[in-house]
Amino acid sequence: MDHNSGWLEVICGSMFSGKTEEMIRRLRRAVIAKQKVQVFKPKIDNRYDEQKVTSHAGLDFEAIPVTSSSDLVRLLNENTTVVGIDETQFLDDGIIAVIEKLVEKGIRVIATGLDMDFRGEPFGCMPILMAKAEKVDKVQAICMICGEPASRTQRLVDGKPAHYNDPVIIVGAAEMYEARCRKHHEVPRS
Repeated sequence: MDHNSGWLEVICGSMFSGKTEEMIRRLRRAVIAKQKVQVFKPKIDNRYDEQKVTSHAGLDFEAIPVTSSSDLVRLLNENTTVVGIDETQFLDDGIIAVIEKLVEKGIRVIATGLDMDFRGEPFGCMPILMAKAEKVDKVQAICMICGEPASRTQRLVDGKPAHYNDPVIIVGAAEMYEARCRKHHEVPRS
């Protein structure tokens, strides 16, 4: 099937909110529709598998690890009609222009990422991609303190909230992070 126009879909939210799971669902539907799908992930995210995007629930999809947005361009197949990008916030800011070019070429792009870092501040390229997208889905997790909807990612260091001045990027999973609502999200400052 030929596409006349491309578009950008952004799936964002906190950790454990189902971003990757939702992207995999959409990608599987594209495969059923016989569309040519390619998925990319930042090489830094090797939590579950080097060659797959994997949800915390265990769903997975073949993916190509990249270290930069230029890698994605170089590795893109000519006949690809759907591109998935997991953990987009970890890629360089050049990813914004790359996604724009893909969309202009008629490619459907599905980008997932954390919209906020552990501090509760906008994360990397995500705010710009959300503004440019045709469709944005902000998914929520469940607060590990009260059970209410969670929109924040709490980083923990030895079981206590990470400090505001701690490094922004530390790749980890349930051993370092948990979902929190606004009320229970803590970021101590010195």
